[in-house]
Amino acid sequence: MKHRTLLLSLAGLLAMFLTACGGKEEKTTTDSTSMTTDTTMHTTTTTTPATPATTTATVMVVKHKVANFNKWMASYDEHDSMRVASGLHNFVIGRGIPDSNMVMVAVKVDDTAKAKAFAKDPSLKKAMQKGGVIGAPNIMIFNTTFLDNGQASNLRVMTYETVKDWDAWKTAFESGKQLRTDNGLMDRAIGYDINDNHKISVVLSFTDSAKGMSFLKSDTMKKRMAAAGVMGQPNRYYYHVAKTY
Repeated sequence: MKHRTLLLSLAGLLAMFLTACGGKEEKTTTDSTSMTTDTTMHTTTTTTPATPATTTATVMVVKHKVANFNKWMASYDEHDSMRVASGLHNFVIGRGIPDSNMVMVAVKVDDTAKAKAFAKDPSLKKAMQKGGVIGAPNIMIFNTTFLDNGQASNLRVMTYETVKDWDAWKTAFESGKQLRTDNGLMDRAIGYDINDNHKISVVLSFTDSAKGMSFLKSDTMKKRMAAAGVMGQPNRYYYHVAKTY
């Protein structure tokens, strides 16, 4: 009953949001539970190579709904050469919770100008239509800092926020690391939009889903966000890692 209440609470939370990577992963791995229609908040911890917090990359994040995940995945793989030609490299694919057909794709970017052109290319729209993408995708490009520490679960949350000042927010975020750890959350990555560093992203993994979910909705979290200069409500996308490259 407790599990069901948690899931219903999550579904209500996600319904408030209109849209949608973790840190550096092992090369070419697939989480079998995530590749199925998994809408639960369970965690599977895997060991990943430790990555210094100074590791950075430009990452394009695309979120969209698909009619059928397996059909979309096959189409996505077919168009890999198109991404490579634009300097984009496969990184992470996530499946949303509770809607596993709400897909998140993260790719690493070699050239931001090429990436922007790719996002507007009519051929991308055609490829998405072929794969069964429903509606317009949400596409953002971030300057990202990875915060891996060698352990990660496959259950994660990506949060979009608008802040008054990136540096002030980053300082406040770093000061809360132990508090997040104590409450079932592990830092994975932070970043800001390449066009506006007031628009930020945060990726956390869950070490304890019940404790982590409770903390994200807590008054303590709300107060810390306000003190850090977060404006408005956060946009959170909960997902299982379906595939890493």
